[in-house]
Amino acid sequence: MAKLYFNYSTMNAGKSTMLLQAAYNYEERGMRVVMLIAAFDERVGRGIIGSRIGLQAEAIAFEPDTDLFSLIEDMNGGEGPIACIFVDEAHFMTREHIWQLARIVDRMNIPVMVYGLRTDFRGQLFPASQELMAISDEMREVRTICHCGRKATMVVRLDGSGQVVREGAQIEVGGNEKYVSLCRRHWDDAINGEWIAEAV
Repeated sequence: MAKLYFNYSTMNAGKSTMLLQAAYNYEERGMRVVMLIAAFDERVGRGIIGSRIGLQAEAIAFEPDTDLFSLIEDMNGGEGPIACIFVDEAHFMTREHIWQLARIVDRMNIPVMVYGLRTDFRGQLFPASQELMAISDEMREVRTICHCGRKATMVVRLDGSGQVVREGAQIEVGGNEKYVSLCRRHWDDAINGEWIAEAV
């Protein structure tokens, strides 16, 4: 039976690379996959999933009001059955999107592999990630490390001058220039003003 998988981590753990590798494995065997990414995430280009190591693939760009269940229902079977659906940057999704993905799994029997962040720069769960943690069939942590060598589980957001940001919108697209992955101890230091970005 198909399952809803949530692969989560902090920034720079290689989630997009893992997604692209897994999708390639399906395609190499002649199986059809669908890749999805939020339309406003244009760091690599609209409708492009890209990794830090240079791998890229075209994806369907979806909007906040896109009905993913209807989208996949319309696509399934037209060019052959869909073997798997891959979603990058899942934390940009809405709670409704997560339930639409669950319905795809349950009613169309198509596995869905979702990759995204668990928490934001304030240490708070993203709404979509919270929903995924509640209803996913399987969760897998993708690990990366803090500059101290411990497992990184948190992320801080930096402003243009390298200072830690403690307030602001939960969702703000950015990469290494804006976010740094840290262990819980060093995240706590950063939030409380005891950490210097230049030291990393």
